[in-house]
Amino acid sequence: MKKKDLLWGSILLFIILFLAYPITRTLFLSWTKAHPYIMGFIKVSILATMGEFLAIRISTGNFKKPQGVIYKFIVWGFIGMVFAIVFDVFAGGISYVMNKGLLPSFQNPKLNAFSTAFFTSAIMNLTFAPTFMAFHRVTDTFIYLGEGTLSNIFKVSLDKVLSAIDWKGFISFVVCKTIPLFWIPAHTITFILPQEYRVLSASFLSIALGAILSFSKKKRSSDS
Repeated sequence: MKKKDLLWGSILLFIILFLAYPITRTLFLSWTKAHPYIMGFIKVSILATMGEFLAIRISTGNFKKPQGVIYKFIVWGFIGMVFAIVFDVFAGGISYVMNKGLLPSFQNPKLNAFSTAFFTSAIMNLTFAPTFMAFHRVTDTFIYLGEGTLSNIFKVSLDKVLSAIDWKGFISFVVCKTIPLFWIPAHTITFILPQEYRVLSASFLSIALGAILSFSKKKRSSDS
């Protein structure tokens, strides 16, 4: 095991211990409640960027700094701010339409909790997820074509970015495979958890999110 592997693992362990220790976990939850957008930025930017590093480690065998990592960090943070409102929008919306009878509900509390979590996850991932994933693919391609420098990024045209993206691979892998096989089940578990713990689950899923999207992009590049 290399030093960078130990460093990455140590950072992840520190985050886990920080969230597991009662005092710091309580602080974390209170900060999230008081400052949902700021904490959304912090959580997703850090953990999803760790996922980017992990994807490079998986595909190359070494930890290397992603090109334009600062700008990737900012984009992930913005996405985290969006998550802060989107999760509640879908959770509240699904409960509302189930109460109206537009989706099936059950008398059994456990079965009803599971169905609510499943419908929330499925509808969120089938509607919002492809849009945000496409947004991330576009911003990631801007950074890649701009060689990770801000001055070059602004010189890249949207037409060039859209032409450079493998939309067939994006639809066939990211949308058609990862959403039904990973994200819907994973977020079903997230929405089964009590509300105060969902943010923890979603934050850790950001590592897998960064890894999956980055790894799929690298796989596409190697196949082309």
